[in-house]
Amino acid sequence: MTGALAYFDNNATTRPAPQVVEAMLSCLTRDWGNPSSPHVHGQASRRIVAEARAAVAKLLGAQSVEVVFTSGATEANQTVLEGASARPGSVPLLLLSAVEHAAQLKAARRLAERGRARVELLPVEDRGCVDLQAAAQMIRRGVSLVSVMAANNETGVVQPIAEIAALARDAGAHFHVDATQVAGKLPFDFAHCGADLVSVSAHKLHGPKGIGALLVRKGLVWPPLFSGSQERGRRGGTENLPGIVGFGVAAQLAAERLGEDMLHTSLLRDRLERGLAERLPVRVFGAGARLPNTSMLRVGRLDADLVLKRMEQAGFIAASGSACSSGGSQPSHVLLAMRVDPAEARCALRLSLSRDNTAAQVEALIDHLPALLAAQLAEAA
Repeated sequence: MTGALAYFDNNATTRPAPQVVEAMLSCLTRDWGNPSSPHVHGQASRRIVAEARAAVAKLLGAQSVEVVFTSGATEANQTVLEGASARPGSVPLLLLSAVEHAAQLKAARRLAERGRARVELLPVEDRGCVDLQAAAQMIRRGVSLVSVMAANNETGVVQPIAEIAALARDAGAHFHVDATQVAGKLPFDFAHCGADLVSVSAHKLHGPKGIGALLVRKGLVWPPLFSGSQERGRRGGTENLPGIVGFGVAAQLAAERLGEDMLHTSLLRDRLERGLAERLPVRVFGAGARLPNTSMLRVGRLDADLVLKRMEQAGFIAASGSACSSGGSQPSHVLLAMRVDPAEARCALRLSLSRDNTAAQVEALIDHLPALLAAQLAEAA
């Protein structure tokens, strides 16, 4: 929103870094060759793709050969699900956590409806983490794929990836991690996390939209979603060169700034929660390890849409959950899986920060929100 005091919806998307925009413009005007072409223009573009691939691999603790560029994490996630359902044998059993991104859950249900897969959901505890006792019972021999996000996009709760990876490995199942919200916010090491496949999106870490990656463990052969010769035959279609370049620059910046950004956003998040709790009846959802930038909370029992409308009128931008599912009257499936009462879940809003946010913006929200909601809180009392 032009002229907004503060943008607190960075888990939906981040502002592209100026260095990213500059690199993409240069690519569009100067280095525009097709990376698959054998001539000088194509080979120059191929080198640029290789540099970006190396930057993404370095950020995520992977080898360059393991990085497959996609149009984003949604495509990467669906490549994983489609690949698991395409493997020979009986109808595969797919296990997903109950708090996965709505798009991932819908894609899995669609496979089940078509008879191409059986799908079961791993329950979570009240704090939002996968219930490891239940997971130990459900992740068994015969499971084809286990898919769990590294950190939840709504609550910011970090999942016990290492423990789930061990269960999947013992059961002989492939393990997929959606690291979309973790990349650039917390350290991530593909080489040692135990996952076979990992999905990420550039626009969550100050890169462009329309570009992401699927990390595929070296030596693992996984069916492509789009056939073709590009990406070593793992993802067909002419490479999105400007997007790849932007992703590479964003990944390099994220790697260089990771510690600084983690400290910056965690301090702002903690101050925001503390300041609001001192002035308003606030409940924060999700306990234990969380992303340093994310807070999902309610203010009294005020409907989230009402709170968000008042905030936006005053220049503060936030959301009620995933950008792909917010705006409706349905409560968050994430909070429902955490056994939050549906009426209370409808009151939840998400505040997510980035390196672009400032202490002054946080203090402004702390100062303004009580006055913005005073009449509604008094009426609800």
